[in-house]
Amino acid sequence: MLRLIYTLISCLFLSSFASAESDRPNFVIIFIDDMGYGDLGCYGCETAKTPIIDQLAADGTRFTSFYAQTVCGPSRGALMTGRYPYRVGGGWTTNAEEVTVAEVLKETGYTTGCIGKWDMSRRRYQEELVPNSQGFDFYYGALGANDGNKVTLYKNREKLETTQNMAGLSKLYTDKSIEFLRENKDKPFFLYLAHTMMHVVIDASPEYRDRTGNGLYADTLQELDTQTGRLLKTLDDLNLRDNTIVLFTSDNGPWSNDHKRQRMKNAKFVEWTKGPKIPWGSSGPLRGAKGSTWEGGIRVPGIVRWPGHVPAGKTNNAIISTLDVMPTFAALAGVEDKVPTDRIVDGVDQREVFFGKSDEGARNSFRYYDGNELQAIRIGDWKLRLPRLKNLRKWPELDRGTQETELYNVVTDISESKNVAADQPERVKEMLTLARGLK
Repeated sequence: MLRLIYTLISCLFLSSFASAESDRPNFVIIFIDDMGYGDLGCYGCETAKTPIIDQLAADGTRFTSFYAQTVCGPSRGALMTGRYPYRVGGGWTTNAEEVTVAEVLKETGYTTGCIGKWDMSRRRYQEELVPNSQGFDFYYGALGANDGNKVTLYKNREKLETTQNMAGLSKLYTDKSIEFLRENKDKPFFLYLAHTMMHVVIDASPEYRDRTGNGLYADTLQELDTQTGRLLKTLDDLNLRDNTIVLFTSDNGPWSNDHKRQRMKNAKFVEWTKGPKIPWGSSGPLRGAKGSTWEGGIRVPGIVRWPGHVPAGKTNNAIISTLDVMPTFAALAGVEDKVPTDRIVDGVDQREVFFGKSDEGARNSFRYYDGNELQAIRIGDWKLRLPRLKNLRKWPELDRGTQETELYNVVTDISESKNVAADQPERVKEMLTLARGLK
């Protein structure tokens, strides 16, 4: 009799555990490098065809005030830790003691995979900072960028090869991601796919070259769209679509004006583009580009899909950030208590806005940093750009502004074309006081 009771209790326990496991969503982040706000059809692009990503937006919610950071490495640190870059190292590295979203999910039973560009260990192997030391069970990709037309690939902690085949990276990373999905389809997983494209040096496979008629950037983007389709189809084929949250976004805005140096560094650009036109992306209606704290440098495409949970075909202008990934994913996995409490986490739980239960979301403000310098803050519809900025990068198309206090309504004036600071002295004073008191 006791054995029967024990057996029944064990079965009930195992059944509830299995049910809890099956109820926990999977997570997929598709993180594009240097994709501008205006690069996708669903965000107004007309030069490149992105039907797969556009359909992803139609199947989910498209966010129009989705913020990353100004450049690659700091943006990845913010995504992984939920903390502004100046808190975690400020550059192309993080502190070993930081807690990543992968660590939070892994601790609670998720299998974690990182594929593609890491850029959080100063672009080289550092034992305590590589993906396998930061919460990922599996890693395949390059620890740094492809600025010099080459990347060195790693599998977990093993160095594999250095390649100059930029055209093959999007397919290679997608292939490895598909392998990860197939191997882990029967348990909760977190896949972080961080593409090298659209970071220079860009390239498209031969079958995509000149396909669009609008230059190499459009060709490369169209191939990336196709590879995204392969990944999403795998989720469908494995019956994972309905229990997988997909977040598609970019690390920062597009390159803008580094033409002369890049032409000298990568002469084949001239051949591919038949002249001085360099294949950069588009910020669309936004001012500025990668490396700046104008909206075009830091506001990026943001698409979330989870069938039956995230409203389909919806557009939302709530302020969302990659900072919010950790607390939101932790909450969705039912492990809010695993988010660190011994340090400031700048991200917030955005489940309500993801699920369409709130139009405003849990965030009413955002800070624009470049390195350790706070350059602007947004509160609601209003963005205040601070005076006398020092950290203005020289390689983007330089737009210094007035170097005085500037105020923009970034909802009615998305292009930051009309500085209304003189018309709103009280608002300027209030926001300046707040900015100076931030820590």
